Amino acid sequence: MTLLADFKDKQILVLGAGITGMSCVRYLSAQGLCFAVNDSRTQPFTHDYSAQQFRDEYPYASLHLGQWHSELIANADIILISPGIDSAINDIAAHISADCRVMGDVELFCLLNNERINKADTSPIAILAVTGSNGKSTVVSLLAYLADSLGVNAQLGGNIGQPVLDIFTKETTGENTHLPSVLILELSSFQLETLTSMQAIATSVLNVSDDHLDRHQSMANYQAIKQGIYRQGKLAIINRDDEATKTVNKSQPVLSFGSDAPTQNQFGVTRVNGKATLAFAEQNLITLDGLPLAGMHNALNYLAALALGYSAGWSLTAMVKSLTGFTGLLHRCQKIASNDGIIWINDSKATNVGATIAAINGLAQTLTTENGVKQRLILIAGGDGKGADFTPLIAPLTAHVSQVIALGKDGDKIAALVANANKVTSLFSAVQAAKASAQPGDIVLLSPACASLDMFKNFGDRGEQFIAAVAKVAEVS
Repeated sequence: MTLLADFKDKQILVLGAGITGMSCVRYLSAQGLCFAVNDSRTQPFTHDYSAQQFRDEYPYASLHLGQWHSELIANADIILISPGIDSAINDIAAHISADCRVMGDVELFCLLNNERINKADTSPIAILAVTGSNGKSTVVSLLAYLADSLGVNAQLGGNIGQPVLDIFTKETTGENTHLPSVLILELSSFQLETLTSMQAIATSVLNVSDDHLDRHQSMANYQAIKQGIYRQGKLAIINRDDEATKTVNKSQPVLSFGSDAPTQNQFGVTRVNGKATLAFAEQNLITLDGLPLAGMHNALNYLAALALGYSAGWSLTAMVKSLTGFTGLLHRCQKIASNDGIIWINDSKATNVGATIAAINGLAQTLTTENGVKQRLILIAGGDGKGADFTPLIAPLTAHVSQVIALGKDGDKIAALVANANKVTSLFSAVQAAKASAQPGDIVLLSPACASLDMFKNFGDRGEQFIAAVAKVAEVS
């Protein structure tokens, strides 16, 4: 029996009516299945879409809003849960029956994709999957860019790009008869909690640092969730710089990358005429200063993308030639134009401690001394730390940061890490304080080490407000 045939006899519940939940709705509806949708919010849809429009568009679905519906949850045989919803909360967990299958949209996609392996008239979509606390959006976006430059029919999915189930929905409805040959998945720890059936060409954990401990409770649990990705791929791609990324399965083939010189058939960084150079085994590929993304953390991102593409059989030479065309993602160590001689950098996407440490250490390697004056690094940080331990910041702050300007819910905790930190009440005040402290040539880095929701809509809003503040305070061309 196929998965869809099995679904026809089951009580199906979609928990969450956001972007992921609605992709599940579209898929189930395209298959003609009856199901229920439950969201604790009274208005989970965008402002121009109503509950009545939903009911008109999806007659096979019953819609229940405003609270978690205990009876629906208890009677469900299959629950499709959005990654932002924690199934462990009492309002949900207490009602899930022992024989209920709880899965996310990516798990459902993988189960359907696996069925295609044994069908004569369909081909499975190859998968490259990436997780990590930091850098994964940059890596998968770079990988998709390389695929396009090489003529590979690839698509982004998971935590970025189009919801994966839409691929099969469009096939069912006839909107798309040419499926991607490769799916590049960015996977969060929330998505990995409900994913067990992926059969990827290669999987990678880029790095592991404190994040989402308010949901995962401990670093050990968080790390175990991340490393669970390796069981779902043929090849494990690990970061030699981070012990927490190494697979516990000693028999699994491994490809690695790191900031040290590479050994045989591995990726790394070597020095050529004093310049940091990306390398594979004994083959020097390209100098880091010839690439748009600066810092050692971005060198590792480049190497991870090359390793993933290499695992899929893509030409290493062709990939290296295309690296210079990728200029990165918004709010990720993004330089902001100004005429004041100060280098303003927007790294609002750094929503955890590890991301900020990576940015500081990466930029510290670019600091220069000219005419006896050393370039200074000024950090703006703070927000909602989500229960994270900030003490790992002490070493990089002490070694590389000249001034710390702290704000937000947990700004006091960050300010307490160093002497003479400046505590402010708004992002605009932080930019004003940085402007007063910085000299031409200095770097002012917004890298919060915290989530943004205590003061902003999201990290993008925080980054845009930072750009606007710099435009007001600095002379922008």
